[in-house]
Amino acid sequence: MNKNKIALLVDSGTDVPQEIMERYQIYMIPLKIIYKNQTYTDKIDIFPEEVYARLSEEVPTTSLPDGAAIEQIFTQIKTDGYEKLLIVTISSGLSGTYNILRLLGEQEQDLDIFVLDTKSIGIGAGLQAIRAAELIAEETPWEALIHQLQKEIVQNKVLFNVATLEYLQKGGRIGLVSSIVGTALKLNPTISCNEDGIYYTVAKTRGRKRSIEKMVEVAADFIGNHQDFRIAVAQGGSIEEGQWLKEVVEQRFPHAKEILFGTISPALVVHTGPGLLGLGIQYIK
Repeated sequence: MNKNKIALLVDSGTDVPQEIMERYQIYMIPLKIIYKNQTYTDKIDIFPEEVYARLSEEVPTTSLPDGAAIEQIFTQIKTDGYEKLLIVTISSGLSGTYNILRLLGEQEQDLDIFVLDTKSIGIGAGLQAIRAAELIAEETPWEALIHQLQKEIVQNKVLFNVATLEYLQKGGRIGLVSSIVGTALKLNPTISCNEDGIYYTVAKTRGRKRSIEKMVEVAADFIGNHQDFRIAVAQGGSIEEGQWLKEVVEQRFPHAKEILFGTISPALVVHTGPGLLGLGIQYIK
């Protein structure tokens, strides 16, 4: 039994690499991807390449996990012997997943549940889940765990660059980036999440390569003099550029505790379109 242990559940939009999910036995609740003729389950029966391949004919929508799926995973976690559950979700400013998990969590009788709103997206949220997994593995007490993770939200940042703003606009996720759309013909914005977890423009740079270099500069500013930090490089339909960005990051940040590399989830692909490059940055102290 796991009476003193804490279970960890993430939504699929946090993009925690599969190897880390397995290492820490992290549970996942998938988002839904909805086409006119069929609904798919994120990372279960649809993968990013399929979404990209079909974007020219149909841009799907996404939705929250349904109540039945959430109840099912809560039951599984209780069956596995846990009494405490930490849930890490993508930003409440970008998705209703945080709210539905919190509301259903409050109704649970036999599970003590806390839902962490990361105010971030993709691997920016995923790094907070990885940090949670490490703290749980160190047997951090429940209240201290919650306090620490809430305190560290501001020690995490997500940055990304999209080839076009078209998909953010179509999906209604453009947030505070919209003010530059009119002048975005040759401008590549570097986008992040603000303190409310809503997209905003960090920098406007002319040309793709320069904007990606700018993204690395913004990451360096965020890290500052911190010695204990990790970086994640994420790509969506841009594998070669992603590999190049990873090399740039390795050269620029040789002291990083860890440099992760991964693909963004199908649910995020829907809102960004092909050609996404992103960074998740986390400093510990």
